Amino acid sequence: MTSVHFLQRSPSKLTLSYAHNKKYFSTEIVKPLQRLIVAMLKTKKDQYLLDFLKNYFTFTLVNKYIFVWFMSNFLSNLYQLKNDGKKALAVLIDPDQSEESVLNIAHHCQANSVDFVFVGGSLTTAGILSEAIKNIKKNYFGKIYIFPGNEFMIDNNADGILFLSLLSGRNPEYLIGKQLVAAPLLAASNLEIIPTAYLLIDGGKETSVSYISNTKPIPSDKSDIAIATALAGKMLGMQCVYMDAGSGALNPIPEKMISSVMKSVNLPLIIGGGIRNIDTATKAFSSGADLIVIGNGAEDDRSIIEQISAVRDSFSVKIEF
Repeated sequence: MTSVHFLQRSPSKLTLSYAHNKKYFSTEIVKPLQRLIVAMLKTKKDQYLLDFLKNYFTFTLVNKYIFVWFMSNFLSNLYQLKNDGKKALAVLIDPDQSEESVLNIAHHCQANSVDFVFVGGSLTTAGILSEAIKNIKKNYFGKIYIFPGNEFMIDNNADGILFLSLLSGRNPEYLIGKQLVAAPLLAASNLEIIPTAYLLIDGGKETSVSYISNTKPIPSDKSDIAIATALAGKMLGMQCVYMDAGSGALNPIPEKMISSVMKSVNLPLIIGGGIRNIDTATKAFSSGADLIVIGNGAEDDRSIIEQISAVRDSFSVKIEF
């Protein structure tokens, strides 16, 4: 994580020093950021800019004149939210939708302060993915992470990628085979890599993921299997757990299973599949989800983004700087 220190000497003069990872913090970024922070220090009135910066930086007030910022990544964001007693929301955008639909969903994500946008699908090609990310960026200014359906869904226009290993299945191609092919490509990219234990949970119907990966989901009443699988992922070095009932799931992941995994595995917990309304979102958050992901629900009804954003905010303790 890149550290950046801003030392306020006077309202009109700001000195800056930064460490490591300089390629991600070039002078092209530093200069306008200096001007922006000077303006904010003078006025302290532009809440939109404050909110925008909070999305990308962790802010610490050391004393009256010294401010410390940290370039945030996906995991540090989730841990910070967890420590602050907050929750997060991601919207999964299928790049195979029309350009108009992608732009519209991205607009609603921005308008409702969605924390992250995930982009991906089981049958998406690299070309379609790239165009979708460019279109999302026209209307959404937060971070975009690839949710890959295959080893070729890699694009430097995104901020990062969930490096998934389908631990709930027994198909070696989705445990390590696809990852082996993708690894050299990812090593040459600028993407943030998030090692993710991916657990498919039975949502009441066969999903695209289970069909394409030729794997069975974990039964929804078998919390002990989900716990053991998540623990194995943690012991293998994975940094977050993603439990997914799959696209178009009839049933969301049971509260008991979410709660059991949360208590057993001290990692950020992502929950997706079957979350289409306030009730299912509230239950997922209450059970221990740190981040919930909505997909089909948002495609069918854009107002779901606003509704579930409000649920997320109801779990948050707002901290004023």
